[in-house]
Amino acid sequence: MAEEQLATLAGGCFWCTEAVFLQLAGVSGVESGYIGGATANPTYEEVCSGRTGHAEAIRIRFDPSVISYDDLLDIFFATHDPTQLNRQGNDIGTQYRSAIFPHDAAQGEAARAGMARAQADWPQPIVTTIEPLSEWYPAEDYHQDYWNRAGDRNPYCMAVIPPKLQKLRKKFSDRLMA
Repeated sequence: MAEEQLATLAGGCFWCTEAVFLQLAGVSGVESGYIGGATANPTYEEVCSGRTGHAEAIRIRFDPSVISYDDLLDIFFATHDPTQLNRQGNDIGTQYRSAIFPHDAAQGEAARAGMARAQADWPQPIVTTIEPLSEWYPAEDYHQDYWNRAGDRNPYCMAVIPPKLQKLRKKFSDRLMA
């Protein structure tokens, strides 16, 4: 086993992106949180207001000997719409932007290459931003592992997450946990 690494991605609602990445072999944890804004220790309500500058994001802990950062990026681009500026579907605002927060120069290079690979799958230009890594604020406890705990009782989650999981299973079945 290689030393675990971190990846930080924002692809709209963190409940929806977390649900996808928790399915992957080699991922030992996914934490929902906030990044890329100016307010220290923001609350969910503050981030939802759109005034803090933060994105709803996930921090993925993964074993690169099992799943590569490139694989995580390919899954990221395939399971959300990276062509929508500051939104995902009905979720509108900079807090729902598509963004990658590289942890080092190698991840930054990989992010640019991943975006170029993904562009072939999208008829519109990808608007995902590559932003500097900044202070990470874990979301409140009730947001963590939301899909597995409460998602099936939330109509929003039931409308958004199953299609993402279906795309994941169809295109990346070889990357799923056994």
